[in-house]
Amino acid sequence: MVLGLIFLKYVSDAFEERRAQLLAEADQGADAEDPDEYRAENIFWVPREARWSQLQAQAKQPTIGKLVDDAMVAIERDNPSLKGVLPKEYARPGLDKQRLGELLDLIGSIGLGNRENRSKDILGRVYEYFLSEFASAEGKKGGQFYTPRSVVKLLVEMLAPYRGRVFDPCCGSGGMFIQSEKFVEAHGGKLGDISIFGQESNPTTWRLAKMNLAIRGIDANLGAENANSFHRDQHKDLKADYVLANPPFNDSDWGGDRLREDVRWKFGVPPVGSANFAWVQHFIHHLSPTGIAGFVLANGSMSSNQSGEGDIRRTLIEADLVDCMVALPGQLFYSTQIPVCLWFLARDKRNGRFRERRGETLFIDARKLGRMIDRTHRELTGEDIALVADTYHAWRGDQGSRKYEDVAGFCKAARHDEIAAHGFVLTPGRYVGAIDVQTEDESFEQRMGRLTMQLREQMTMAARLEGEIRERLRSIGYVV
Repeated sequence: MVLGLIFLKYVSDAFEERRAQLLAEADQGADAEDPDEYRAENIFWVPREARWSQLQAQAKQPTIGKLVDDAMVAIERDNPSLKGVLPKEYARPGLDKQRLGELLDLIGSIGLGNRENRSKDILGRVYEYFLSEFASAEGKKGGQFYTPRSVVKLLVEMLAPYRGRVFDPCCGSGGMFIQSEKFVEAHGGKLGDISIFGQESNPTTWRLAKMNLAIRGIDANLGAENANSFHRDQHKDLKADYVLANPPFNDSDWGGDRLREDVRWKFGVPPVGSANFAWVQHFIHHLSPTGIAGFVLANGSMSSNQSGEGDIRRTLIEADLVDCMVALPGQLFYSTQIPVCLWFLARDKRNGRFRERRGETLFIDARKLGRMIDRTHRELTGEDIALVADTYHAWRGDQGSRKYEDVAGFCKAARHDEIAAHGFVLTPGRYVGAIDVQTEDESFEQRMGRLTMQLREQMTMAARLEGEIRERLRSIGYVV
């Protein structure tokens, strides 16, 4: 509900600023009542009854809920791209109309300014804040529409989508696209250097994404409606330069039994009980000959051998598609407290751009990174993101990057024969080794003293824990 009002405020503000410009240019033939004058600038036409000033003037009226619903209907009527997107639930009896009026006044106090900068940025931040708050409140369900910003930023910084086609077939509320546009602008590009394609099965989440992108003036093709990517692929002919995604983890209800002969399963038929490797192959299917995919999966995808998943993983490695694996710390997501990983698949190694990395995969163990932002949630800092992304770009030999070196306990470039020796398991911890805490200035005596002290502390702790266990067992009638 709040997000719908924020969207309404944004489109109304953008409309009013453009209207003021047109009125000032009336002597030059500009027509402030011509909807095409607004659409030409990628601004939605807002009919009189839907303008924020009209609604806020009646915020204290008991009919305010119906007026807001009517405003949403009017905007959809005059802007076909928004058809079926906006919420229309403000007149329902259970909604406190006094509180609704107060909310209108509160949102109305958000400062204006230049449409391309301050107003859009503030409203965009408010929208994202509410998305994250809803995700936190909804817990596991919230993960369906919101990927934490730091995870999205890490994916985007590693893929570096400067220009081309960006695709997310399970796009949630559109966070991957927004961060991609921010990346382009931050590196000297401009809005529109990338073309955005997405798909989302959940109707509410699909509407959230449409509003989220529109509030920032981002043009995107999210399909004609919400639809399941496996069974109603709305971008069948798309070959994307970049795929960014956070698909549902371990989804057992994806209808795989109806897709056993699908053309997408070039590396093995995915198990009916888990969609993880169906998503992986769907991403590959939509990659261009030089495309790169970066996505989130559950940690089990790196090592599972059930129902043929190990064979699919082996085939992907042997095809030289697995570019990089990143192990992330736990507690990053609202939807799960278990740690997850990032996969990066690249076709460009097979096409000559990075010949020196053929037959090789980079492993990064980032499990010790991040900081706690509250009792249950962690986030990656800007320094963490830069460390991981810079390591990846150095390994790939990207222009302007530093020289790559393995770092014990953090990163390791492994050849495919080494991966095969580990049974084609892709868990970074198996490859990066342990951190070498010995420094050149630490003598043998100093090192032994430090290790002896650590051992003494661990033995003391073990004895204390053993005593506590014995006492707990004794209290319930068991003696060890």
